[in-house]
Amino acid sequence: MEFALDAAAERPPPLGKLVNGAGRKWQILLIGGASGVGKTRLSYSLARHYGINLTEIDDFQVVLETLTTPLQQPLLHFWRTHPEEFMAWGDEARLDYFVRVCREVFQPALEAVIANRLDSGLPAILEGDFLLPEFATQTQFGDQPNEGRVRALFVTEADEAQIAANYRAREGNEQPIRAHAEWVKNRWLTTECARLGVPSLCARPWDTVLPRAIAALSGNSPR
Repeated sequence: MEFALDAAAERPPPLGKLVNGAGRKWQILLIGGASGVGKTRLSYSLARHYGINLTEIDDFQVVLETLTTPLQQPLLHFWRTHPEEFMAWGDEARLDYFVRVCREVFQPALEAVIANRLDSGLPAILEGDFLLPEFATQTQFGDQPNEGRVRALFVTEADEAQIAANYRAREGNEQPIRAHAEWVKNRWLTTECARLGVPSLCARPWDTVLPRAIAALSGNSPR
């Protein structure tokens, strides 16, 4: 039997004793996927396993929205400044908006952060909604070559009802429109991962997601 993610499971306790390196071959790991599929929960477990820092890309959203105005960044602020129009959009329009925000707003900011990390040699995990599979396939981040140092893993959930249940458990209310939009996004991201050869794995069963993720990053995992 499957159960919805609860708020406590989404963000596990502090890291505690860390395992240095744990056999990783990458320097930067990107954990992507639609909202509500369980990627934050996995990211904290991976940070523990590899003994490295975790940054949530939601924090970048807060910073960018705070430091810019709708006039400066209309695309970023659109869903807040035009909520009725945004909610009236169909699946294709919302997906197109998501891709544009990723490419035009978040990828330039994240590229600068990743280039800095690659230059300094400091490993990190970056986790969040605003990641596209194509981003991890870049050959260059700023003036830093990728050369396999940047990897990505996308978490998926094929069941729209499960995404809705995850929201209900985490936030305490029904969000069917949001759950549907994220399910559509999940399908597109899964297809993009397959097209580009970027690893993806199902969030469930949750009790095996960590070893499956570690195996996927080593290149020998069933999805």
